[in-house]
Amino acid sequence: MKNIVSAHKNQNNKLGIYSVCSAHPLVIEATLRYELKTGKPVLIEATSNQVNQFGGYTGMTPKDFVAYVKKIADQVGFPKDKLILGGDHLGPNCWQKEPAATAMKKSLDLIKAYVEAGFTKIHLDASMSCADDEVPLSSMTIAKRSAEMCKVAEDSAPEETKDKLTYVIGTEVPVPGGESCEIETVHVSKLDDIQNTIDTHITAFDVVGIKEALNKVVGIVVQPGVEFDHSKVIRFEKEKAAEIANYIESTPWVYEAHSTDYQTYEHLNDLVENHFAILKVGPALTFALREALFSLAEMESEIVPAEKASQFKKVVDDVLLAEPKYWASYYGDKYATIINNLHYSFSDRIRYYWSEPRIKTATEQLFANLESKQIPLSMLSQYMPKQYHKVSEGLIPPTPKALVLDKIQEVVEMYSNACE
Repeated sequence: MKNIVSAHKNQNNKLGIYSVCSAHPLVIEATLRYELKTGKPVLIEATSNQVNQFGGYTGMTPKDFVAYVKKIADQVGFPKDKLILGGDHLGPNCWQKEPAATAMKKSLDLIKAYVEAGFTKIHLDASMSCADDEVPLSSMTIAKRSAEMCKVAEDSAPEETKDKLTYVIGTEVPVPGGESCEIETVHVSKLDDIQNTIDTHITAFDVVGIKEALNKVVGIVVQPGVEFDHSKVIRFEKEKAAEIANYIESTPWVYEAHSTDYQTYEHLNDLVENHFAILKVGPALTFALREALFSLAEMESEIVPAEKASQFKKVVDDVLLAEPKYWASYYGDKYATIINNLHYSFSDRIRYYWSEPRIKTATEQLFANLESKQIPLSMLSQYMPKQYHKVSEGLIPPTPKALVLDKIQEVVEMYSNACE
């Protein structure tokens, strides 16, 4: 991370890195396979609610997640020295309903678990008010708690990763998990707020006795003016972010931009050139995965007898409607709207359900059915036209997994090219 940021600052402001924020094995595999051809490093991040010392919603601890990603890397043949693992929103995010003292104790344990497991890019995020906190928290309280977490990271880092440890500070990010309603405009972070974030963290790191750790800070999370809701994307407008883009040039850091999903290649390229050199992407990758799986399901319904079909889309609907906890506060209360959003919303709440046993079984049956019956090229052209051309040219085989990986790689390719 230090080398990438240094190269962006001192050599070429078109260089950056994108962060894959997904735990889905096909997303991770697609990314590693793509970058295996380019020789670039890959940054994969887990969030605090996804992976933590209690298992998170994936059921994985930080140590589990590291082993999980490295196993996929081994299967792909991706070199581990080019694999960067990051922790996102590490802090009290999961424990906001608890008293601050309890939440911060768990946050410190969380940081320790991440760093000891081998994560080297750490987003210190203490912006959340806990049960007995003021709302909103003062910037100094946020900085002080971030410094406390950073000190634990410094004290816990294994010798083999200590020199690779880097930090991202700052808290002005889009709503975790995506917007729950339609959006019209998104503000760009104010320069005064960015300067205040930097100043308070410098003071807090000094007070805690880890001033030297400031040299490991590589980025600041800000809002460049990008976001998406269920059906709309707010695009990056570089003119609106010009003031803060010019300011960061005088510092040793870059900006980290969250929710860059669904931006066009041109907008991603503009983000990197304007020093938003760390691009976070997650839902866009699993959205592409969902598109591919739905296309496979449509083709299966055409060539596999109904009694042998996986009924993939019906199984997905049955599971999501029976277990609404990950989408209920996002998708309204009208059945037609709910179904439409469950299938097609840019917020892609389906991503929380792919590991559910019934859906996993249906996915496996879908793949097996389509492996036993070759998909006609003419049908592939209808449902997956870009993959049809690649199959026709002999670039990929017409197998379900190869088609899904290639569909995900459409997004990967765009981010990879924008960071060159």
